[in-house]
Amino acid sequence: MKFDQSGVDALMEITSRPELVFVRGQGSWLEDHNGKRYLDFVQGWAVNSLGHCPPEVVRALGMQAEQLINPSPAFYNQPAMDLAKRLTGASCFDRVFFTNSGAEANEGAIKLARKWGQLKRNGAYKIITFDHSFHGRTLATMSASGKPGWDKMFAPQVDGFPKADLNDLDSVRALIDDQTVAIMLEPVQGEGGVIPATVEYMQGLRKLADEHGLLLIVDEVQTGMGRTGTLFAYERSGITPDIMTLAKGIGAGVPLGALCAREEVCVFVHGDQGGTYNGNPLMAAAGIAVFDAITAPGFLDSVNARAQQLSEGLLALSAKWGMKGERGVGLLRALMLDRDDGVAIVNMARDWAPEGMLLNAPRPSLLRFMPALNVTAQEIDLMLGRLDEIVAKVRA
Repeated sequence: MKFDQSGVDALMEITSRPELVFVRGQGSWLEDHNGKRYLDFVQGWAVNSLGHCPPEVVRALGMQAEQLINPSPAFYNQPAMDLAKRLTGASCFDRVFFTNSGAEANEGAIKLARKWGQLKRNGAYKIITFDHSFHGRTLATMSASGKPGWDKMFAPQVDGFPKADLNDLDSVRALIDDQTVAIMLEPVQGEGGVIPATVEYMQGLRKLADEHGLLLIVDEVQTGMGRTGTLFAYERSGITPDIMTLAKGIGAGVPLGALCAREEVCVFVHGDQGGTYNGNPLMAAAGIAVFDAITAPGFLDSVNARAQQLSEGLLALSAKWGMKGERGVGLLRALMLDRDDGVAIVNMARDWAPEGMLLNAPRPSLLRFMPALNVTAQEIDLMLGRLDEIVAKVRA
């Protein structure tokens, strides 16, 4: 099949893309317009929690599409209520507001915290976030993010997001003043290089927030819904956050996010928050299918087994090639390279014949792995074997 340049010219240019068009996918595999297959260890940046076109999600979407797609968020719909009950029943949160993306969920968390600050902390509005964090691409979430260069991209930034250093409690403590309302972090910084917050640090942040009467917000857009081997990453620290955001894996490929909060933090009044598509039954039906799959008996045990296999395999590769080890939690992992050839490895993996492989290098000296949560042991072994061959070729 010929590559359609006219179609490319009709799209707004926002990133560099290779000249291939994906036309179908199943599980851990994608197929392009020429029939070439690719083993996918990116999965839409941890979006496809159950792989490509998971049967349970396809069924849920088809059945719901025949019944009701969007009655408007001015009315209740059963799938949204059912998914909300599942999320609150499985977490420390009492209320859920559904969104269409992680950025929108984080924007909602920022608004909720600021509203709470108006009512409970004399108008306090500052939210302490972290260097190298990533919270989305709206103006407010870009301002909250600690991604280098983003402070100038669409200046001026939204005010009120002082930056601390991850796993440094004193750096947070030094930023707290009478205008501080919350602390917001990713339990694992994904875009920042797969850097986990330690259990002790998460517990320290909870204690610090309690001492100063602040909210603790966990951005679990990438870590939530089983990615770290527990349903939510905050569970690993044994803490109770005040607000949590979800997206990516909760929809397994469809646009769905969630803003979850404890009852005492839910201070929105009518008109404060909304959205035309928010909580529509079609996306909520997909979310129910995903939730039920991830919480099925044995599923998270399998995630943890595959995580151990991936970790050990990456450590073996690191030792063989003199790299700098691996890190991560669950099936969100990184291989730390000893040189800046990450992009070359990603490109060669994609172009590998007869089958390609999709990897991610968020920085030149690091590869990030975000496979489907139901990836098989054989697929992990296949990826590790091919990666070894590709490194050999790149470094020949």
